[in-house]
Amino acid sequence: MMHAPMKALILSGGKGTRLRPFTYTRAKQLIPVANKPVLIRAIETIREAGITEIGIVIGTATGAEIRAAVGDGSAYSVSITYIEQASPDGLAHAVRIAQQFIGDSRFVMYLGDNVLQGGIASLVHEYSQHTWNSQILLKQMPDPRSFGVAVLRADGSIERLVEKPPVPPSDLALIGVYMFDNIIFEAVNAIQPSPRGEYEITDAIQWLVDQGCSVHAHIHRGWFFDTGKPIDMIDANCNVLDTLVPMIDPHAVVIDSQIDSRVTIERGARVVNSTIHGPTIIGEDTLIENSYVGPYTSIYHHVTVVNSEIERSIILEESVVENVPTRLHGCMIGRHVTLSAKTEKPHNLTMNLGDHSTVWLA
Repeated sequence: MMHAPMKALILSGGKGTRLRPFTYTRAKQLIPVANKPVLIRAIETIREAGITEIGIVIGTATGAEIRAAVGDGSAYSVSITYIEQASPDGLAHAVRIAQQFIGDSRFVMYLGDNVLQGGIASLVHEYSQHTWNSQILLKQMPDPRSFGVAVLRADGSIERLVEKPPVPPSDLALIGVYMFDNIIFEAVNAIQPSPRGEYEITDAIQWLVDQGCSVHAHIHRGWFFDTGKPIDMIDANCNVLDTLVPMIDPHAVVIDSQIDSRVTIERGARVVNSTIHGPTIIGEDTLIENSYVGPYTSIYHHVTVVNSEIERSIILEESVVENVPTRLHGCMIGRHVTLSAKTEKPHNLTMNLGDHSTVWLA
């Protein structure tokens, strides 16, 4: 059956409070996983599903930064329209303000801080083959209390949804990818704010169900991460690194170093007298010298790591890790950070830490 070309709506307006202090100075969707911002991964995932017309809902706090980073979308072979959300009033509110952009098209709504295995091409194809009003992506979770939770009928359609239930009626959580036709606009205009003051997309989908619309589930079997907290970023980074095809750019320099087969070294990077075990990625114009970089580490561009050891970590751009006497493990280090051993006496700890920082000392 034929439908007009689908569009996509990426929600990218949140403040990222759970990722502070990183999100004091950067939109959470622009923090990289395996050296690529999460939002760019979302755009590429949508493009790989055959959708090229994308609206991005942005907030007032980070909208300018997202516009500057993504541009008009031509660098990613898509067309981007920005939709400004004055205040974070919920996912259903974001759908409501996107109606002019969506028009009569069917569309996929994708949360801009999600990272999931395998993309959404199969989901988009399945939806395109049916006349369902909506299809939502679910995943079995051992503890789905922090998600919307779905109860299914025997035919795979949705019977009911509950937002963040203290006692979940099933283990099927909504994980941030939704397919809709334009009946959803009736739903988002019919519902009332939830007790937390937001227009919940689960309430809008429940409205569709209550009106007799066809809402079906697609259960995702691969991994999924909502990159809302540093530990989520590190876990997502590990899983994405496992999927990378390793490569060493011809303009990278490797001298007297041991590099295993699962390492990516990007353009202009220099690795000198060091050992790197993958899966790991070393960013553009980064220097690794007299150091060990262990598995599941992403080091972004223009970073310096000298006389140090690090594994299962993320280091963002323009940072320096130098002469650190103990191995760093499970760390997320922001931009323009200097982490260095103190050589002069007394050998005490001296730190400048921003709000909401966390430090564990061995």
